[in-house]
Amino acid sequence: MKNTAIYPGTFDPVTNGHLDIIKRAARMFDTVIVAVLNNNAKTPLFSVAARRAQIKAAVKDIANVKVDSFDGLLADYMKRKNVSVAIRGLRAVSDLEYEFQIANTNRSLNPAMETVFLMPSAKYTYLTSTIVREVYCHGGRLKDSVPPHVERGLIEFYKKRRP
Repeated sequence: MKNTAIYPGTFDPVTNGHLDIIKRAARMFDTVIVAVLNNNAKTPLFSVAARRAQIKAAVKDIANVKVDSFDGLLADYMKRKNVSVAIRGLRAVSDLEYEFQIANTNRSLNPAMETVFLMPSAKYTYLTSTIVREVYCHGGRLKDSVPPHVERGLIEFYKKRRP
């Protein structure tokens, strides 16, 4: 696929920071595939299907964004999709070392693969899915951290778990 990029992640849940990166990538590439990873090493809050649905609802007005999911290695998924560019977000310098290692590992597994790093807007540099889950888990609300439909999903999820 010419001028296509894949933005991989667990997106548990998708945040406004993720959406900022998706919108930036959509301006740079003809097609952006947001690929939800089914990561067996993590215990996600939402199922892959729920995360895909959350992202689809959030990007419904961006015509060149598609949503998919995958298992296994990103390098293998990209080969299957015939895509050579991966998008990764960098919030802070602390992300760089980890992302650098991942990018080089992916390139060793798939030499055609390149990683493009995008920075979110400054207002999202602190935002992670982990922070969102922690705040909601303890009854807090993060203004402007997730789309309204994702916030409702979090509220419902934790409402069922509280005594």
